[in-house]
Amino acid sequence: MSMESSTMPGEDIRSNFVIEEIEKDLAMGRNGGKILTRFPPEPNGYLHIGHAKAICLNFGIAERYNAKCNLRFDDTNPVKEDVEYIESIKEDIQWLGFQWADEPKYASDYFEQLYEWAIKLIKKGYAYVCQLSAEEIAAQKGTPTEPGQESPYRNRSVEENLELFERMRKGEFKEGEMILRAKIDMASPNMHMRDPIMYRIIHKSHHRTGDKWCIYPMYDYTHGQSDFIEGITHSLCTLEFAVHRPLYDWFLDKILEGEPTPEVRTRQIEFARLNINYTVMSKRKLLELVQLKVVSGWDDPRMPTISGLRRRGYTPESVRMFAEKVGVAKRDNVIDIALLEHCVREDLNKKATRVNAVLDPIKMIITNYPEDQVEMLETVNNPEDETMGSRTIPFCRELYIERDDFMENPPKKYFRLGPDREVRLKSAYIVKCEGFKKDDQGNITEIYCTYDPESRSGSEGSARKVKATLHWVSARHAIDAEVRLYDRLFLDPEPDGHKDKDFKEFLNPDSLKVLNHCKLEPMLAEAKPLEHFQFQRLGYFSVDPGSKPDMLVFNKTVGLKDTWAKISNKEE
Repeated sequence: MSMESSTMPGEDIRSNFVIEEIEKDLAMGRNGGKILTRFPPEPNGYLHIGHAKAICLNFGIAERYNAKCNLRFDDTNPVKEDVEYIESIKEDIQWLGFQWADEPKYASDYFEQLYEWAIKLIKKGYAYVCQLSAEEIAAQKGTPTEPGQESPYRNRSVEENLELFERMRKGEFKEGEMILRAKIDMASPNMHMRDPIMYRIIHKSHHRTGDKWCIYPMYDYTHGQSDFIEGITHSLCTLEFAVHRPLYDWFLDKILEGEPTPEVRTRQIEFARLNINYTVMSKRKLLELVQLKVVSGWDDPRMPTISGLRRRGYTPESVRMFAEKVGVAKRDNVIDIALLEHCVREDLNKKATRVNAVLDPIKMIITNYPEDQVEMLETVNNPEDETMGSRTIPFCRELYIERDDFMENPPKKYFRLGPDREVRLKSAYIVKCEGFKKDDQGNITEIYCTYDPESRSGSEGSARKVKATLHWVSARHAIDAEVRLYDRLFLDPEPDGHKDKDFKEFLNPDSLKVLNHCKLEPMLAEAKPLEHFQFQRLGYFSVDPGSKPDMLVFNKTVGLKDTWAKISNKEE
């Protein structure tokens, strides 16, 4: 299969430096030629578009080599974790079109083994129980150019460390009173090697282990060992973990010291995380937006979460296309959000049915059309895909058009409807404005037109040309709907890039506009949640999951204008 093809289940992903490194390992015969990757999220929030890139990479590599990818939850902090997040993560991965190997795995599955290995490290003199507070540890940590100070508890005897660690497990100490630290090098130029914390005390029930444990392993100690237990061959993580790699290897080296060479030894490879302008990716900041009710929830369509993108109408194919176009880099960079929107348009353009929807309706009356007549006019469902066929839409004397498609005194280059001007109604007739009606405030309330019976689309007389084509809806058959127009959540391209300002200062007050009196063609009454449509001339929309038959709700997914495509064409 072509390496340039779109990444859908079972297809190859485009070659990148990670794949090149894996190919080298295979050529060298590392790990007996085995490939096993993993996606290891913390269940402390909803996944965002950055995680989608990591998902596509890890699962995509597994698919490329006909291998497997584990889903493992790094559930080592019961204070921040929730089953809700676990279920949402599963849903997001499957929505993207991937499936993990066997049952989901959890770091908590390995708590007993991790504890035994911690005892092993204590016995070997590589770990000790420390009573310094977090503030004292920070004060003694030193700087990248100055060595840190050793803890006064660093040289406790093995026996004392074992006793204290056992008492920690039994719950005899308060939170923060005792920790277990690795004994490495307080003068190391790598700050992560300066006696990092391995275990801390947390007196809180765990969602899977209950009250069995009151000591929980830290990420740096848990992660590498979990990879080793599962036989992961390649641990793919973002660039910020490059400085953690020596610690990742140190723990495994010391645990395996004196043991036979294992069949599989995990290798960590780092790649650039995904950064997108006009967006924040920090789960802490996203949680803040949810808690402050700046957004309606984790799945608010303005959020960069996968669930938010899904609710907005983004497709899994478009997200995977985006991940492929972004690629896998060795250095951090910022991706233009217009590229993501371009991928959505590319996908929806091929599959979305074109429909008529009037968001700001004004009534048009065709004075020379019979009052009781209704015609069923044929219209193409999608000009990009002939197999989608066509349907009929009702046409009658009274219609709705967009308010801004009419001007009383139009400027020279305004080609839509105005007094004595002609336009074509999409899939229907050419009409000419003969007059209009105003209310007491001077607002136009009705437009009066005549139609040319010989100009029906598809007929012999349809060849007559006019400068504009408008969409419309039959007033007699229109259904009501609420339409939510979404814009970018932030006005600044780097909302969290200002040290002296809070990222919330850059929130866009117009990121959501709700229109309550929209008129849609009748076939949309049967639309299903998350079904996609192109509203003619307006953009791509999808049915909100909370929509009900008696009040349809549509979310604007993305507009028709594609700035990224224009930029790309200029560059070419």
